[in-house]
Amino acid sequence: MEEEYVLLKGNEAIAHAAIRCGCDGFFGYPITPQSEVLETLSLEKPWETTGMVVLQAESEVASINMIYGGGASGKRVMTSSSSPGIALMQEGITYMAGAEIPGLIVNVQRGGPGLGTIQPSQSDYNQATRGGGNGDYNTIVLAPASVQEMADFVDLSFELAFKYRNPAMILSDGVIGQMMEKVKLPPFKARLTREQIEERYPWAATGRRSGRTPNIFTSLDLSPVVMEEHNKHLQAKYAEIREKEVRYSTYKTEDAEILIVAFGSASRICKKTIELCREQGIKVGMIRPITLWPFPTVAIRELAKRMKQVFCIEINAGQMVQDVRLAIGDTCPISHYGRMGGMVPTPEEIVNVIKQ
Repeated sequence: MEEEYVLLKGNEAIAHAAIRCGCDGFFGYPITPQSEVLETLSLEKPWETTGMVVLQAESEVASINMIYGGGASGKRVMTSSSSPGIALMQEGITYMAGAEIPGLIVNVQRGGPGLGTIQPSQSDYNQATRGGGNGDYNTIVLAPASVQEMADFVDLSFELAFKYRNPAMILSDGVIGQMMEKVKLPPFKARLTREQIEERYPWAATGRRSGRTPNIFTSLDLSPVVMEEHNKHLQAKYAEIREKEVRYSTYKTEDAEILIVAFGSASRICKKTIELCREQGIKVGMIRPITLWPFPTVAIRELAKRMKQVFCIEINAGQMVQDVRLAIGDTCPISHYGRMGGMVPTPEEIVNVIKQ
């Protein structure tokens, strides 16, 4: 199929990519600023073309538990919501992590805490990377910085989720979700048949068949000895993910003396900041974590060794900066600048912070 370029919102790109990457089902609930995901899927009617199920569930809690069931059956299933809705899903996410069930959760963040505002924010960083549910678990977290990455990360998230049998999250925000850009849509990928699922994912519960024992999925075990062994297995898996799946990009770090660390929409703003700084002779570069978990700790540490100062720029009160501090230690000074409650910093604001 020829490459296809279209002008889409970030939320719309998520929906189109889901249809094209062999997604079996979407179970979601409307909430600003991500409602276009469900709306676009409803307009496209993929159940008539690919057989993909699209369902507006009665709540976010229902949505995540539908993902639990679909993922346990070896199906590519997903949901999307925004910050307060993702908070309601935390129990289901930790159940999925404990039972090792793959699935995709999209979070188009808005300001908080609580119901907050419908304006963009990055204040769900801790909820996503440290786990808002109970227990020692991790969710694979990808942070897109463009509408193109919103589309690209859908298939990538599914690949990682099934490779490691772990929930994955696309952590976006209202800026990327609502902005429009030219997007190259991915090629169509056929949904797997039941026979292909059974061959590729022998762990999947696809129903009782002759000569095949049905699989049972649960995160419950009343034996602390057994549960500890299961936790050791999970921690070994997380260590493998940290070793193999770290993703990041750099921008003008070759000669930089000052390093910015920023993700998602904040990194877009910081690119303009870097241009303004360099016009004034200030050598600034940036590293953008693409995977927020696993975090690019080593890459940031190595870059910091030759920097005079590190600035962590976020649209929150200072959440990622904790991971940056752990990465850098006493290597060089680190400062944080962020806006809260749905306010977005300007490039000029950040330039003034760097010049202080």
